Amino acid sequence: MNPRNPMNTKLLRAFGCALASAALAACGGGDAQVEADPYAAEHAEQAAAPTNRVDIPDAVRRNLGVTFAKVESRNVARTLRVPGRFEALPTAHREYRAPLAGRVEILVAQYERVAAGTPLYRIDAPAWRALEEEIIAVAAKVDSMPPLREAHRVHEESLAEKVELWRTRLEQLEALQAAGGGSAQQMTEARIELTSTKAELADVMEKDAILEADEARAQAELRALRARREAILASCGCGATPDASLEHARPILVCAVADGVVEDLGVTQGGLAEEGARVVTVMQPEKVRFRAHALQGDLARLRDGLAARIAPAGAASLASAASMQGVLAIAPEADPASRTIDLLVTPDALAPWARAGVAGSLEVTLEGGGEELAIPLGCVVRDGNKAIVFRRDPKNPDKAIRLEADLGVDDGRWIVIQSGVRGGDEIVLAGNYQLMLATSGAAPKGGHFHSDGTWHAEDH
Repeated sequence: MNPRNPMNTKLLRAFGCALASAALAACGGGDAQVEADPYAAEHAEQAAAPTNRVDIPDAVRRNLGVTFAKVESRNVARTLRVPGRFEALPTAHREYRAPLAGRVEILVAQYERVAAGTPLYRIDAPAWRALEEEIIAVAAKVDSMPPLREAHRVHEESLAEKVELWRTRLEQLEALQAAGGGSAQQMTEARIELTSTKAELADVMEKDAILEADEARAQAELRALRARREAILASCGCGATPDASLEHARPILVCAVADGVVEDLGVTQGGLAEEGARVVTVMQPEKVRFRAHALQGDLARLRDGLAARIAPAGAASLASAASMQGVLAIAPEADPASRTIDLLVTPDALAPWARAGVAGSLEVTLEGGGEELAIPLGCVVRDGNKAIVFRRDPKNPDKAIRLEADLGVDDGRWIVIQSGVRGGDEIVLAGNYQLMLATSGAAPKGGHFHSDGTWHAEDH
């Protein structure tokens, strides 16, 4: 049944009166009560007009789905509204890739929320054990070099002493020969022994230099291997560094380095992953921004740094979804095909409904104009040629007051209300049409709803 059809409206009222007949005794009789607006002191013209009070207890609000929107101060006349949606920032995604090739055991589920340090997966990599083996072998080689070089040093010292002895012997023989004594054969033998010892000493010094180079090379190789192992462990994010022994060469554990939600799994449970393959992707859902598409013709009115507000897409959701504040940033490039340009806003604080992919509206406050009291356009309902709103009684939340709205300009979603309300007042958003039907008539009439949602006019 279409409630806007006049015939259906009459049937709806008749049906409501029939359901309410059992409660007439409790309801009482008398003429409709007309009271003045509580804000008569500030709005004399509005107070002169009688308004209806409608009982809307909790049961009625639930049955009729009544919701409220608050009166806000807004720059309606100088507001540019463009549609858009939330998107994840480029830094919102973090990929965890396999540090080495191996078999993967997944430890988390998709869309599971994880904290920093939570184990994500374990990988059994043969190359990890080979790396540990190589570190142990090179470390053993480095450890063996000092004793070997010490033995060469002792040998070198003994040869140096031998060289000095033969040099002294040769000098003595030369002195004897100069004095007319000595033997030529002894001189020759001494020279041969000195030369041979010098050659042997040079060979030992050469080997010691080779050993020194080998030791330096082995130490550099050991540092490189250990640095690679530390880099692998650092990329795993678990913070544990095993000792260089084979008993610690077990599967590598990879942990989350930041809080987030597991967005995607790149391998199946127990599957093989190549080195560098993507295994787990974690997203930080709070890292989002709003992207809207404005016409290039509006560029003359826009600039970076303007105040902006992000609101939910549907007007009906205003009662349950808070808007977000931010600062406008204009994209550096426009789209020549669609003749649009992107407007970007990162909210100062996220509302619970803000998620990547969620649609909304970007409201940019342009320069000029001033703020006025405004309500969502959906709060206004027409009764004939009259614009009607229902304000929740500030003194009694179980009553609503019918007002003929004194409206101003609108921007397609919000409309200025020039009298009868204050900032922070609650105006009926959803359910206002049913209240209009219940209070519609040539003369204002009071009444109330029963808990089953039926209307009872106080005219009996």
